Amino acid sequence: MQSRGKSINLYLMDGNPTGRIICTLANWTGIAFKIPRTELENSKDRAELAQTGVYFLFGTSEETNEDVVYVGQAGVRRNGDGLLSRLIEHKRNADKDYWTEAVIFTTSNNSFGPTEISYLENRFYLLAKDAGRYVVKNGNNPTPGNITEQKESELEEFIDNAKLMMGALGHKLFEPLTERPVVTTKTVFSHSEEDLTLYLSRTIRKSGVTVHATCKQTNEGFVVLKGSLIEKEDTESLQPNVIERRLKAKIDESGILLEDVLFPSPSFAAAFVIGGKANGLTEWKTKDGVSLKQMEMD
Repeated sequence: MQSRGKSINLYLMDGNPTGRIICTLANWTGIAFKIPRTELENSKDRAELAQTGVYFLFGTSEETNEDVVYVGQAGVRRNGDGLLSRLIEHKRNADKDYWTEAVIFTTSNNSFGPTEISYLENRFYLLAKDAGRYVVKNGNNPTPGNITEQKESELEEFIDNAKLMMGALGHKLFEPLTERPVVTTKTVFSHSEEDLTLYLSRTIRKSGVTVHATCKQTNEGFVVLKGSLIEKEDTESLQPNVIERRLKAKIDESGILLEDVLFPSPSFAAAFVIGGKANGLTEWKTKDGVSLKQMEMD
């Protein structure tokens, strides 16, 4: 069944796309805020930010240049402060100086209690870890708490909407790299999702190793899949940006790729596997031997 459309409203609080943003969804009591770190003190007049809720701190690791996120929750304190007060504490914490903006989820009717936010924090943490797009900075897995079956159903609906809102706010935190394959040609239109996998096999002249890799095309590009055998040696012709990706990727001593890796083009993905320049349109083929180039010509 085809998914129904959604109507999401983005309000630019400061009149520009790099400032504070409020995000709401039609017929939903949830509300999301995207606030740059530099604008926290300017948000003290927002009553919603004195409530309970969950938050995400987004930034970049100085050591690895990887995208990182911290998932947290905030309850209302005795002084009446909630989410915003907690974020300001994080801003003053030298151990959390990596983040540049926060995304916050609460409700328009202040309906979250301690049990609800504990459950949400745990689920959001697990979803972010499973998607693998960001390094999750939490030291421990948050506890889910104990909730009723009815409450769990309500919160799971909140999570589904929050995932949409997070994407609309520019973070694909919960989207697995290979979740939705793209069907763009007549050749693969009637095939199953499994058949959309592309394959690359080549014996590398320099090392004598025969590499075998699998790849899936998505709306974002080409994902070389975990378990592919990667050539470990670089050729002199390999572009610097490919060398950098090979150095950062998790590859074991045997050349086995230990994570899914996204690339903007098939040639970039093929060069990553081969360790040298490559034409991805001819290197990547279906299990029946049909090249990506042939598929796009049909």
